[in-house]
Amino acid sequence: MNTGSKARRRLTILGSTGSIGQNTLDVIAQLGGRDAFDIAAITGHDNIALLAEQAKACGAAFAVTANEERYRDLKDALAGSGIAAGAGKNALIEAASMPSDWVMAAIIGTAGLPPTLAAARRGADIALANKECLVSAGDLFVRAVAEGGGRLIPVDSEHSAIFQALEEDQQHAVERIILTASGGPFRTWTREQMANVTPAIARAHPNWSMGFKISIGSASMFNKALEMIEAKHLFNVRPDQIEVVVHPQSVIHSMVGYTDGSVLAQLGCPDMRTAIGYALTYPARTKLSVDRLDFAKLARLDFEAPDEVRFPALRLARTALQRGGLQGAIMNAAEEIAFHAFVDGRIGFLEMADIAEAVMDEMISTGSAETMDAVFAADAEARSRAAVLIAQREKAA
Repeated sequence: MNTGSKARRRLTILGSTGSIGQNTLDVIAQLGGRDAFDIAAITGHDNIALLAEQAKACGAAFAVTANEERYRDLKDALAGSGIAAGAGKNALIEAASMPSDWVMAAIIGTAGLPPTLAAARRGADIALANKECLVSAGDLFVRAVAEGGGRLIPVDSEHSAIFQALEEDQQHAVERIILTASGGPFRTWTREQMANVTPAIARAHPNWSMGFKISIGSASMFNKALEMIEAKHLFNVRPDQIEVVVHPQSVIHSMVGYTDGSVLAQLGCPDMRTAIGYALTYPARTKLSVDRLDFAKLARLDFEAPDEVRFPALRLARTALQRGGLQGAIMNAAEEIAFHAFVDGRIGFLEMADIAEAVMDEMISTGSAETMDAVFAADAEARSRAAVLIAQREKAA
């Protein structure tokens, strides 16, 4: 929808205090802010000061913290503004259920699944930045979007690029989906070097400015692994049609290969606001204040095959895609527990993949992702098993 039309759009931002949420609010401000949009609700977690500041600046009707214990803090911060305050899981679902025609789904982790699913079921257009909706509950979520009648518009730069490069009514001619990966800070490191990295080193992405969890996920390539699973559900392709290529410059965000040999790519400077802006104004495009590519200065674009020995997360994604069912949810949950153990210094960088693979193998016969209960049960069991494996490793060390 073109924001230049007379109709005002009503928006909801789930996860407004994170990097995606902040960039979303920046794009909204660039496109007219309160003069062009009504903000139904915004949500955050523990950064109450920022959440309250955002709510006042954008004129949100409802602000929610996911932390029930911070309700009074948020209510006090919003005192006199006329903005309603809420806290906890039910309040997140309430925010997602409020009337709005576009929802930015940027809550990190499985906590983002219930509210995003609620928004999809009521027919809102979903700008999807939450990976777990598709990784953990892909079939369930895609069905909810279809039944609700809204549109699913990807916000990850890679999936946005594919979305933009897919020619209308040419799904039958798609031969392959090519996800690009920067390779992260350890693209040229040996496994021996990677075994000794710290969280501070792992979070230093060479091209993108991202949150802590996403940055480390990029370094381990678990983010790319999750994107492979997402691509299967977003674009209705077979696992063998999904490729990954390392592209250090992060200029080509992803590509679509067609049966006639053509490859269409979407290029741009590394800036999440481009994908966010496209999701907000789709199918129209609008002017954004982002850097433009200077091809003369760029001079070259490099590509290389990913090393699945040094970055086993990609192999695990293929395993999850081949096995199907709840393997995506299991891989994601186990990796999340392993990530926290790595950040806390309890395991090494390379052990995150070891833990995820071990849990996936232990739970290979788990059922299908047909219900929320099944997804959350698998998620909880995978987390428990991962915690046990980590404790065993600590004890043996």
